[in-house]
Amino acid sequence: MFRGSIVALITPMDADGGIDDASLKRLVDFHVDAGTTAIVSVGTTGESATLDEDEHCRLIARTLQLADGRIPVIAGTGANSTREAITLTRCAKEAGADAALLVTPYYNKPTQEGLYLHYRAVAEAVDIPQILYNVPGRTACDLLPETVARLAKVDNIIGIKDATGDLKRVAALREGCGEGFALYSGDDASACDFMLLGGDGDISVTANVAPRLMQEMCQAALADQRVLARACDRRLSALHRDLFVQSNPIPVKWAACELGLCGVGIRLPLTWLSDQFHARVRAALEQAGCL
Repeated sequence: MFRGSIVALITPMDADGGIDDASLKRLVDFHVDAGTTAIVSVGTTGESATLDEDEHCRLIARTLQLADGRIPVIAGTGANSTREAITLTRCAKEAGADAALLVTPYYNKPTQEGLYLHYRAVAEAVDIPQILYNVPGRTACDLLPETVARLAKVDNIIGIKDATGDLKRVAALREGCGEGFALYSGDDASACDFMLLGGDGDISVTANVAPRLMQEMCQAALADQRVLARACDRRLSALHRDLFVQSNPIPVKWAACELGLCGVGIRLPLTWLSDQFHARVRAALEQAGCL
């Protein structure tokens, strides 16, 4: 089980939207040096929605190559087509990923039974540890705790990233899925409380730019060191808020560029951070000690 701060890594791009390999290496090394628990490659923050299948697979493989066993890599392999999710998950396994993270099928609004059958099909098709990912604010689809409890019985489904921000779900998921099932927050603003209530970590946007402080907060929360955890979280609170002033990953890519971690590059239909938000995001970086 991965425990602590897991970065939902941005995909660095050049001005034309091509993948920037030099910056990818810089980012991987940055997180190894900072002690980040693991990297999620090509998740939502990694702009998976605008990468084609070949790019998706090659980026996972390249991230693993750059990590070189120094940090675990979890591959984002979800899709709204079960067949595509299986294909991407096979790519991740063949590349040597430590696990796969699969977002709920978006846009087509499956039933709970459809979600169960989708995830079971991927798990049965590809023998790699798999983490469910529930983010109804993006997908228009909510993976309910009782469905997660059914899926927790599938051997290689090992956990869930829950990005609902609903802290009541922690107890419901733990009760339904058992102690051996990993519970990860996908909502930075509530992640500290999520872990203090029994979660195992945070798959984080904020960790892209404040990895050491995020790891310190997560480890304190996991050790039930509440005063330290909350003190760290207060320093991070402006980032948790302001990295979402426009759609993720727009603000965090600008922030990473501001720190010299990557260049100016994002793919349409996303655009670079609007000028009106620059001072606000810069102030959040300063509050967290990143600048």
